[in-house]
Amino acid sequence: MLTYLTSGESHGPQLTAVIDGLPAGMVIDISQINFQLSRRQKGYGRGGRMKIERDQVEIVSGIRHGKTLGGPITLVIRNRDWENWRKIMDPIKSIGDDLSPTEHKLAYDTNRPRPGHADLPGAIKWNHHDMRNVLERASARETSARVAVGSLARQLLTYFGVKFASHVIRIGKAKLPEDLERPAIDEIIRLSEESEVRCIDKDTELQMIDNIKDAIKAHDTLGGVSEIIVQGLPIGLGGFSQWYHRLDGQLAGAMMAIHSVKGVEIGLGFGVAERMGSQVHDELFHDPTKPAQRKGYYRKSNNAGGLEGGITNGENIVIHVAGKPISTLMKPLQTVDVTTKKAGTAIVERSDTCVTPALAVIGEAVAALVLAEAFLEKFGADNIAETERNYNSFLKTEF
Repeated sequence: MLTYLTSGESHGPQLTAVIDGLPAGMVIDISQINFQLSRRQKGYGRGGRMKIERDQVEIVSGIRHGKTLGGPITLVIRNRDWENWRKIMDPIKSIGDDLSPTEHKLAYDTNRPRPGHADLPGAIKWNHHDMRNVLERASARETSARVAVGSLARQLLTYFGVKFASHVIRIGKAKLPEDLERPAIDEIIRLSEESEVRCIDKDTELQMIDNIKDAIKAHDTLGGVSEIIVQGLPIGLGGFSQWYHRLDGQLAGAMMAIHSVKGVEIGLGFGVAERMGSQVHDELFHDPTKPAQRKGYYRKSNNAGGLEGGITNGENIVIHVAGKPISTLMKPLQTVDVTTKKAGTAIVERSDTCVTPALAVIGEAVAALVLAEAFLEKFGADNIAETERNYNSFLKTEF
């Protein structure tokens, strides 16, 4: 019901995204899309590209007078760095003798693949002997487009009272204390937005920044773990009839499809393997004063991370996403020159040292896309008014 597609290269003229399936009549706040794009660009450890780009979205179809029309919505994000790369990247112009030595190097010196990147497998898959044809699309620059369409999905869910938050729980060896109690979601939002690394604990934040500084000095990179939290979803999204109906599987798959992600946990995640069942499963209670989204049911713990049997249970969705250190190092690793087959060092591209804070923001957007689709599968209609009537009818139904 809700589908999207992104297009564009890292240093091409623009990124483009098309999202289809949002109901007609939904009010869209473009400033909120741009706010989410700016959040993605922040974070201690980001590289020089973020000083060039100032991501802003243009909506070129699907919205009129600030409201969705019900058809596909097309969003465009211009790459300001395009002008610096135009001679190399312009598909219409051939590479000629007017390139500077640096531009020649960027254009041609792509035959030494970076370990951990898509360079080599992508080149072999598509038979590209110029690996720039691979690395330009494989670049995490694409996540700008996902954050933009994710903001539209987020605005739909926000209309129905859903809140999103994220924060960083680990960078390198620095991590939040396991016994640190999570504050309310509004406080997590406030603390994470004030932190350079999106960490809610000041002492841990300083340790994380020190780790990033050490990596910068060593010309190395660092990964980490982000936590995404979604509050306010009703019981009953997702399903268990078929494997592809299970919402935890959809969320995990979508998170794993974010650049550099190598691990996803929902709720306790791998922690369930070391505990007894009595220590894992969240006991049920009932209180008629609880929000209607929960039908009065609640849990005093949330080890399940808001999902049971592939279905939302009314508690917060809690997802941990582990991102590896990015693959472009200023101190390049050993590789093989695919032209000469001789040993060499990997190509070096302008890069970041740590993108874990950005990963948290991207994770929010990706979660919003999955959860908005599940919401529309249960309550959706051609327009927002009918969708709201369907949702309100669910809230009034007792169980």
